[in-house]
Amino acid sequence: MRISLNWLRELVDIDLPPEELAEALTMAGFEVEDIEDRRTWAAGVVVGKVLKRDPHPNADKLSVCQVDAGMDAPLTIVCGAANVKADLYVPVATVGAYLAVVDLKIRPTKLRGVRSEGMICSLQELGLAKESEGIHSFAETDLTPGADVRPLLGLDDVVLDLTATANRADALSMVGVAREVAALTGAELALPVAPEITLPKTSSTPWLTSEKLTVKVAESRACPAYIGTAIENIQVKPSPEWLQYRLQASGIRPINNVVDITNYVLLEWGQPLHAFDRESLMQLAAITEESGQLALGVRFAEKGESLKTLDGQTRALSTQNLAIVVNDKPVALAGVMGGEETEVRAETKNLILEAALFDPAAIRRSARNQGLRSESSARYERGISQAALDLACCRAVDLLVELADGVPVAQARDDSRPDPSAWTRSIELHLERVNQVLGPVMPEEALDEGEELQYLPVGEVKQILEALGCQVASLVDGQSWTVAVPAYRSRDLEREIDLIEEIARLYGYNRFCDTLPERPQSGYLPAEQVLQRQLRAAFRAAGLTELVHYSLVKPVGGRQIAIANPLLAEYSALRTDLVSGLIDAFQYNLEQGNGPLNGYEIGHIFWQDEAGLQEKEVVAGIFGGDPARGRWVRGGREYPMTWYEAKGQLESVFQRFGLVVEYQPDRRNPRLHPGRTASLWLRGERLGTFGQLHPQLRQERDLPEAVYCFELDLALLLAELTMEELLTPEFASYSMYPASSRDIAFFISTDVSVAEIERTIHKVSQAATNKQTKENLLESVELFDRYAGEGIPEGQHSLAFRLVYRGRDRTLTDADVDPVHQQVREAIAEKFDASLRS
Repeated sequence: MRISLNWLRELVDIDLPPEELAEALTMAGFEVEDIEDRRTWAAGVVVGKVLKRDPHPNADKLSVCQVDAGMDAPLTIVCGAANVKADLYVPVATVGAYLAVVDLKIRPTKLRGVRSEGMICSLQELGLAKESEGIHSFAETDLTPGADVRPLLGLDDVVLDLTATANRADALSMVGVAREVAALTGAELALPVAPEITLPKTSSTPWLTSEKLTVKVAESRACPAYIGTAIENIQVKPSPEWLQYRLQASGIRPINNVVDITNYVLLEWGQPLHAFDRESLMQLAAITEESGQLALGVRFAEKGESLKTLDGQTRALSTQNLAIVVNDKPVALAGVMGGEETEVRAETKNLILEAALFDPAAIRRSARNQGLRSESSARYERGISQAALDLACCRAVDLLVELADGVPVAQARDDSRPDPSAWTRSIELHLERVNQVLGPVMPEEALDEGEELQYLPVGEVKQILEALGCQVASLVDGQSWTVAVPAYRSRDLEREIDLIEEIARLYGYNRFCDTLPERPQSGYLPAEQVLQRQLRAAFRAAGLTELVHYSLVKPVGGRQIAIANPLLAEYSALRTDLVSGLIDAFQYNLEQGNGPLNGYEIGHIFWQDEAGLQEKEVVAGIFGGDPARGRWVRGGREYPMTWYEAKGQLESVFQRFGLVVEYQPDRRNPRLHPGRTASLWLRGERLGTFGQLHPQLRQERDLPEAVYCFELDLALLLAELTMEELLTPEFASYSMYPASSRDIAFFISTDVSVAEIERTIHKVSQAATNKQTKENLLESVELFDRYAGEGIPEGQHSLAFRLVYRGRDRTLTDADVDPVHQQVREAIAEKFDASLRS
């Protein structure tokens, strides 16, 4: 919001310098991002009267002018504008003046052999227009040459660029800022007052009466109030200069007096208005003066309807768009932008002025649906005060009567607002709670020993609340109040803590004592966060880079959860897994020429089932390509990563934490290779899935020959890592005695997993050694050979394991090892129908 200091001083009696006012507003929570001192734009520019204009002797497009600039003698100025002529009053930049907008310092110079002692300025050079066809001339004919031009052009002003927080919709208006400044400084307010609208008993147009002009709101929740006022005999012309200068200072381009008045009231009261050309409305609705009724309405648009808005675009309307209709035909996007067919034109003679309240959520959805945001929608989205509607409507009609010679003839309204007494609310405030939250105030002088800090006095609290426009009534105890919040602050002052925040803001946050805890304690991270950091470090050590993707994805149906009010169609559903995003990232990395992307991600996934909406946190990863890519030892040739190399990368993470994870064949995931996918199990619970991407998917995405991915349940993983034996592992001493190894080889069905064989070996050896020696002699089991091919029965393969036995208190003999090993051999042959080879 751009705040004109001259305009603000008309509304509140202040004489603070701009810098001090900006500091006060910033400390009160309204950040002033910039101070635009427009006085510097025309420093040294004065009023000049062109006494004489002669053609330049050496240039066809230049003129030599004699200009009275209030000096001892007329100035000779060479001018290139085609519209310069004698007897014009013009802005003249004298020698030594600096035009800040165009970064030009005026010096005496020669132009084609003629000396020039200044410059006649256009509005562009003074910062008041983007383009100018020629010099600016003043309409007044009684100006004094040599007078400062800044008051005449509205350049004797300072503009504050102020940012209001989202809860302060009232601060998007000059009146709202004036109230805030008055509360901060104690200055007197002088808000504009407009008379009530007076309608004639009979209209000059016989058919147009308040009975013939009707308003019907079909969606009272989306539009609590709508007022339509008919105004006749409008004279559309340029606005007076004071109005144009105020709009320009606020960043709005002047158009004509009617449109400028609606924009002016928007800036003044924060209430958007819109003016319709009445004849265009009648033509669109096929109404004549002899018959028919002009029926304005508010409803949600229907599919198939369209509207050409003021920006020249034809917009397809949806059921999310709230529309203004006349005889059921859309003529404007409610609260966002009007329609081009009914805009005010130079030939407009009669108006319908709209003043309405719209629901913030309805306008927000409508503007977002059309990708369109305007000054009006920005205010409606934050919420308009119900009390400002009638004030702004009366103010606009009064200005239309004064500046456009309009005559109000009829008014219709549909108002479902509650009684005005319900526009405010009462909040109970306790001084004890105020002091508890805010603490003691800073003493004006240093305290003597033994003196205690003071808290906010009762009178100060009451004074601050009354300065905000609240009505304060003391309760019996004198330490509590009933505070009636004004209507224009009812949207952000809802609870006691809101009033306490206002007290702190107005009194000054810097005036309260700041205290530190008496016994500061060192911070620490929860065990879950520590483990997550360790987990990230483990994945990085395995060569994976952490990735982060949006939780919102493109909708594809199934178990996805759709977003009710998405920003974009491409991000209108919640992701059901992390692997899809990782595959996209892998493909994108390849397409950019960066090679295979080895990465992991920790994030939430969402889905819905019979039990309702579900959510959990998982960790997923993807890797592939040649692990030795680019190394000279392979002569430039690339070899795809094998399933066992990929499994080893994941296994290295598990081993780092001492986790024993079991792999079981899995064919349920259609994106993974049916013969190279495993489900992961931890203490009998499913941890996740690991496998190679399906060849068909790899071919569709143009990925390398072998790409692997995994997805793990993070909650289960962290639950296992927080077990006491993993958090605080016990040290076991190493055996001082040599090991004894035995190899075992056999033919076995390919349907039997290695994990199941290893589990059986450990179980049998544990039982056998406990019977003999009361200790487990088996130290490790390792698969060191696998063969399938010629000489092997169909459906089988040859596996060879090395079993290492070791004793803790002696060197094992054959008598110790052989019985245990023999039981292992017999168990494998019996349980798996294996044919032993050794």
